[in-house]
Amino acid sequence: MRILLIVLLLVGLAGCNRYSFDHHLNSAYEAYDRGECEAAILSLSKAERNSRSRRYMQPEISLLRGQCLERQALFVDAMQTYQFITSQYPASEYAYRARARMDTLRQLGHEGVGVAVKVNPVKP
Repeated sequence: MRILLIVLLLVGLAGCNRYSFDHHLNSAYEAYDRGECEAAILSLSKAERNSRSRRYMQPEISLLRGQCLERQALFVDAMQTYQFITSQYPASEYAYRARARMDTLRQLGHEGVGVAVKVNPVKP
């Protein structure tokens, strides 16, 4: 009887975690549609914390984050986010979309914004 109760409790907790993740991700999409990127990024951060065991969700979260950064005219950050997706998840649908967004940014004149810059520290 105790084992059954423990199993039911664990299943219930797993379901709550999934509901919470879905809720935060849906909230992020809704905020993005309204043009509220700050709220979208906050919801994405919450969804990301709930999805640590589901790495397959990371590219979707990152793509929406990159689109918000673009909307806020933070093109360097958006380009780096897209590069993260293409390097970590090269075969995913989101990598394809990220490459398309990077091409669009380059065509809009934001080429080279994703290039890493080597910084040499100044010696005292």
